Amino acid sequence: MNSKITLEEYRNKLKAAFLGRAAGCTLGAPVEGWTLQQMEEYAKQKGIIEYPLNDYWTDTPTPEEKRYGCEMFKNYLKQNITRIPCDDDIGYTLLSLFIAEEGGGLNFTLEDVANSWKKYITYAYTAERVALDNLLKGIEPSKAAEIDNPYDEWIGADIRCDGYGYMAPCDPEKAAKMAKTDAMISHRNNGIYGSMYFSAVISAGFCLSDAKKALTKGLEYIPDDCELANGVRWALDNYDSVRDYRHAVEIVDARYPGMNNVHTINNACLTIFALALGKRDIGKTIANAVAMAHDCDCTAATAGSVAGACYGMDCLDVHWYKPFGDTVGSYFNGKPEYSITDLLGRFEKFALQGGKIQG
Repeated sequence: MNSKITLEEYRNKLKAAFLGRAAGCTLGAPVEGWTLQQMEEYAKQKGIIEYPLNDYWTDTPTPEEKRYGCEMFKNYLKQNITRIPCDDDIGYTLLSLFIAEEGGGLNFTLEDVANSWKKYITYAYTAERVALDNLLKGIEPSKAAEIDNPYDEWIGADIRCDGYGYMAPCDPEKAAKMAKTDAMISHRNNGIYGSMYFSAVISAGFCLSDAKKALTKGLEYIPDDCELANGVRWALDNYDSVRDYRHAVEIVDARYPGMNNVHTINNACLTIFALALGKRDIGKTIANAVAMAHDCDCTAATAGSVAGACYGMDCLDVHWYKPFGDTVGSYFNGKPEYSITDLLGRFEKFALQGGKIQG
């Protein structure tokens, strides 16, 4: 693996990864929790000819309903987008930055994670809700994931990991170490490994510039015999033969019958197949991820981030990010909005500490 990139390359790929993540989340949010068939039927009802989509949704059955107490569903629609909408898939990416800034930098501790959680998080669900409640009850951070938590292998930790790849480009070992520390607050076993894996993939993507190679490299940073590693190897074995989004769902569901639709492992496989189908087109990648259903806003966000880190801004069409302007919405305690430019600069400050950026 080429161990260094130029500052110009890093900035280009960081921007693409962040915006690719935001675009994937924004596209998937209005249909989160829908089945593949429900999405297809809704698209048909609305007269959408090209599917998977080539742009954001333009309608939703629940326009006034709010996500995370602050963002109505209509704000995720093409005609209404004026910023990156509030969402946990974006909020946790910001939180990784806050943890590093307010804790021990790239060597932050589990206690630093706990402090940032208690300071910033307002809305949380499943494993994150359990862990936060445990922390607020005074349970020590090392035990917060272990009490009344049936969600500890769900996807929550791996949607929080992208920032660690951004802050440790071309250093997947460091990215995975940070992701593990973060994940320990709420998850166990494959729930932790998913976070370690995708942070390492994103980190490697900055230098490898090829999604399949980055996805393969990420396997080096999780236990070889864990269930997630077995699933990833299987998905990579089928990377070049998956035909379309329906075929991807068919074979993943056949391999993991009855697995919860927000589990780490099945969603990791779908993310890999979305990258296979999208090739170097970030928009096509996120559209396929959303069409696969399951936890589609999360998988599309992760796939967009990986593709962005690998391929850069030339592979993200302007219509996916122009509506965002320079603003990210937030439901965290503190500021209701952040500047994208400012956030990218703050990620860059940590990335420069790793010695992998030249020039």
